[in-house]
Amino acid sequence: FIAQRRDGITRKLVGFVLDDKRVPRQGYPIANTEEEEIGFVTSGTMSPSLDMPIGMGYVPVDVAKPGNDILIQVRKKFLRAKIVALPFYKNK
Repeated sequence: FIAQRRDGITRKLVGFVLDDKRVPRQGYPIANTEEEEIGFVTSGTMSPSLDMPIGMGYVPVDVAKPGNDILIQVRKKFLRAKIVALPFYKNK
């Protein structure tokens, strides 16, 4: 805790939506657009209200801005995703 106060945080929990229909699962790697691993998924599900897969995961602070593109690795395939502001909510 003291080191974190002194040095600041290095990663941040973000929400993301996938362009695919597959659901992200806990532990899946998160990669940057160059397919380099930068974090991991903490949770994921299919959102019934948004009708798309959503998830949360830890990424470096400099990547954590809503609108940034990331990739979710599922086995040897990378699925495109976009970081979004939380909470997951669509105002109609």
